[in-house]
Amino acid sequence: MIGRRNGAGIPVGLLVLVLLPLILMPIAAVFVFAFRGGPGEFLKALRTEDAQFALRFSLLIAFLTAAINAVLGTWAAYVLAKHRFRGERPLAIAINLPVAIPTVVVGTSLLLLWGPIGLFGKLLAPLGLQPMFTPAGVLLAHLFVTFPYMLGAVKPLLDELEVTYEEAAYTLGAGRWQTFRYVILPALKGGLFSGTLLTFAHSLGEFGATVMVSGNLRLRTQTAPLYIFAQFEAGKVAQANAVAAVLAALSFVIFFFLLRYSGTTGKERT
Repeated sequence: MIGRRNGAGIPVGLLVLVLLPLILMPIAAVFVFAFRGGPGEFLKALRTEDAQFALRFSLLIAFLTAAINAVLGTWAAYVLAKHRFRGERPLAIAINLPVAIPTVVVGTSLLLLWGPIGLFGKLLAPLGLQPMFTPAGVLLAHLFVTFPYMLGAVKPLLDELEVTYEEAAYTLGAGRWQTFRYVILPALKGGLFSGTLLTFAHSLGEFGATVMVSGNLRLRTQTAPLYIFAQFEAGKVAQANAVAAVLAALSFVIFFFLLRYSGTTGKERT
């Protein structure tokens, strides 16, 4: 152990040198530019109607995405972990496809399905229903791209869960729902926590699919990442960096809780 610590100086130094231009300096640059005009200018940039709407809208979509996918992702993980059926592997691959597909392609596919000229969109248009370019369309895109995160966090815990606990519950007269609620669900707390936070964080920063299905409509469907993009295009760097700094700070808070919670569960297991 002592030898490892003594020989860690050069590898750690090289790692820091690599991380500086790739991660650390770009993140620092966001805060440097955000506060270049002082705290007063930073707060002024955040008080604009567009900035406040974009931040509130992003937080709302992220909360809804995390809540809905917490339920759907847990259900999907339970089905894949506890049932054996024909087509199980292709279904698991299909559920994880959003991780591999570029988010812009996701947005395009949703437009081709639900948009005004889409396969289902054409049928909904006469009824006055159009999910694209509305908050519902943004939520649909975020649910699509973040769905695998909850599945990936919960399914490994279900795979490791001892079947004897469920069998004991059934022996004592518990039904399927009671067994899930009192036996399985408590064992999934760590996965649910990390999966929900990862889903929330990814939804908060989602851009590619959102820009396709939202139309980037000011005060209607413009999320915080879209607001940052629009402000940079308009040459308003201060306004863009102020909102970017808020998103970065929120990401730090989320991953602080992730790391702290993971550390606590690790100590409990040991």
